[in-house]
Amino acid sequence: MNPFDKIASLSMSGMRAQANRMQVVSENLANADTHGYKRKLVTFENIFDRNTGANSVEMGRISLDSKPGDKLFDPDHPFADEDGYVTTSNVNVMTEFADATESRRSYDAGLEVFRQARDMYGSLLDILRR
Repeated sequence: MNPFDKIASLSMSGMRAQANRMQVVSENLANADTHGYKRKLVTFENIFDRNTGANSVEMGRISLDSKPGDKLFDPDHPFADEDGYVTTSNVNVMTEFADATESRRSYDAGLEVFRQARDMYGSLLDILRR
């Protein structure tokens, strides 16, 4: 595998992982007002492919945030416990916006790496053609 293919593979795997992360962040934001919803957390894994000799990034396990949501007194709500309290979502909208911004910037960085590698490879091919 040539160096351009390795760089392209790594940057694309990172961009794919960040796109998946953005999907999880979107799910968290969509359910921020859903009572009892637990925020999803994403991990990443560095994978080494022995066949190609290239590293890649993949989204790892998705887990639930163990932080409890707030309790609201609403005895008429269908999700109220025996004491009349409803557990709200543990999603903090500002944290999710920060995660979305970080994910977008990481995606953009991977895209820029790909563009730079493509431009360098193109310049090398131009030099070799002369």
